[in-house]
Amino acid sequence: MSKQRILVVGNGMVGHKFIDTLIASKRDDLEIITFSEEPRLAYDRVQLTSYFTGKTADDLSLTSAPYYEENGVNYILSDKVTSLDTTAKTVVTESGRVEAYDKLVLATGSYPFVPPIPGNDQEHCFVYRTLEDLDAIQASSKQSKSGVVVGGGLLGLEAANAIKNLGLETHVVEFAPRLMAVQLEEGGGALLRRKIEAMGVSVHTEKATTEIVAGETARYRMNFADGTHLETDMIVFSAGIRPQDELARETDIKLGERGGIAVNDHCQTSLEDVYAIGECALWEGQIFGLVAPGYQMAKVAASHLLQDENPMQFTRQI
Repeated sequence: MSKQRILVVGNGMVGHKFIDTLIASKRDDLEIITFSEEPRLAYDRVQLTSYFTGKTADDLSLTSAPYYEENGVNYILSDKVTSLDTTAKTVVTESGRVEAYDKLVLATGSYPFVPPIPGNDQEHCFVYRTLEDLDAIQASSKQSKSGVVVGGGLLGLEAANAIKNLGLETHVVEFAPRLMAVQLEEGGGALLRRKIEAMGVSVHTEKATTEIVAGETARYRMNFADGTHLETDMIVFSAGIRPQDELARETDIKLGERGGIAVNDHCQTSLEDVYAIGECALWEGQIFGLVAPGYQMAKVAASHLLQDENPMQFTRQI
């Protein structure tokens, strides 16, 4: 009997959870192939900052090549899937590799939003997303005295703490009137600001960066719309995420008005042979930027794909 060919695009935390669920089913009629644009298999992105405090890439790893090999999972690293043909049911990678599928699972996650500021692509400007990003930040810190994080959300504050721990004078620049503006009201934001500043991190709110140019006393100068400026040697952008839905955009798969791959309660897209899970998926108008709902999506999609007698359904997250 021929095996059902399942391609999993993305080997982040959610993509791996999906594969792990399939492995646990003990089915021998599945052929699983996963693609990662990163040079390593899935690791714990939630604990990313601990990489700066002594944990290694191996410590953060969620799986291993031997585990996948023992369970018949084929993995392709450092090779991004760049196009999808839903009629031919094939994907093509950056290296030109072509793979056919019976079922496709898009677990492409999200990408960091970098505000369109002139000068944002210079050498010591980074995002805070992967282990490779952290390696670059760490290398830059050895040539820097100060660092700025653009974005005062939860991940931005985590990045600021990491930069502070690298020994740099640290600033947070936030467009909104307070830190964590989505989650906190004015009083909570004021309390958080006092705590962050007590840790030795300078906070600048209501600042819209208009350009990044060469500095006089530091590597860069950030000019703000209100006429003020801030000089720094390094800039880390942590201004939110956007769903990585570009593969679906070139197909007839339905997307949300503001992005995200629309899915039903079984995490199927508008094409029944294609699923989307994690931060690339849009369920009832919502994208979940947390691991727990992503893991639930992985289990739901696996349950439906495996044709469980009573397949799981995705439910609203509190």
